[in-house]
Amino acid sequence: MRLVVLVPIGSISLLEAPPERAASVAVAVAVLAMWTCGYAWWLSRAGGMVLPLALDVVVMLGASTGPWTGVVGDDNRAPLRLLVTFAAVTYQWYTPPVVGSLAALVTIGGLLGSSVAGGADVSTMSGQGWVLVAAALSRAAWTLVLRAATRADELAAEAERARRAAQVEAAVRADQRELANALHDTAATTMLMVGTGRVPAGAGWLAPQARRDLERMRSDGREPPDRADLVALLREDLEAAHLTVEFEGPEQLPLPFDVARAIADATREALNNVRRHAGVERAVVRLGGAAGGLWLEIADEGTGFATGDVRATSRGLTHSVLGRMRRIGGAAVITSAVGTGTVVRLEWPGGAG
Repeated sequence: MRLVVLVPIGSISLLEAPPERAASVAVAVAVLAMWTCGYAWWLSRAGGMVLPLALDVVVMLGASTGPWTGVVGDDNRAPLRLLVTFAAVTYQWYTPPVVGSLAALVTIGGLLGSSVAGGADVSTMSGQGWVLVAAALSRAAWTLVLRAATRADELAAEAERARRAAQVEAAVRADQRELANALHDTAATTMLMVGTGRVPAGAGWLAPQARRDLERMRSDGREPPDRADLVALLREDLEAAHLTVEFEGPEQLPLPFDVARAIADATREALNNVRRHAGVERAVVRLGGAAGGLWLEIADEGTGFATGDVRATSRGLTHSVLGRMRRIGGAAVITSAVGTGTVVRLEWPGGAG
């Protein structure tokens, strides 16, 4: 920053210099500019600041006192004294309080001593004395800025920790919710049907179904793929539905894995409901659309039900179907009435999830 200030100060010095001293003033300004650049580089590279700061104080004293008189002329030192003033103020921005205060006292003391020796008037002396006040105010302002910045960093770190904790908690809740849904849709459904006598304990498909249920709930810790074929997932579940399911749709439909898995799981639960409640053994699954937006319908001609009677706590429809579709940015619409069958329509707009 001092180099930025040095440009107008040097320009003023050159403009005010008499012709016979223009060259010497230009050399003085160039020397100060080179030292300022070197000083900034030294501070950025040095392990400590005491030595470069001490040398800078010596240079600033020279710029405001006797050694420069023969170079720039006594009447042309005011701009250089302005540079010294700015240096004393900016020392407070990167030095410890004691070191910065001592550097300001020495530089301003030298400036005042030079003014006294040169017979400066009272107003000039008073103006230079106020530089100490400016340095003190600079230290106070910098301290407040540092405290505010530190507090802001602490608040930002605290907010980041809270955000990460919330993300972890949300992920844990999502995993728990999906585990509960998977348990409901697979093993619990199979055991319920056996327990209520709807399926004989010796049914040939029961053992393979139990193995599939356990495999679905098992996690080997591997990351899921980025994409999956929705049609392949649907066909895998249709084969294990123990219903006669007519499928109408494309041969393949690649989607983001989370989206494809959620739609396939919601479809499987809708078919489970057909098997458990509809009183029929046939259903139709229709799939339309593409990766940019799709719809899927599960229809049966069973007993149907009054949709208004579905409890909000019902895990099958509320969580395993409606909840899954909401979490990927989609929706599920259930159309049914007693005696008219049921149509469950799943919609995903594309780009969500």
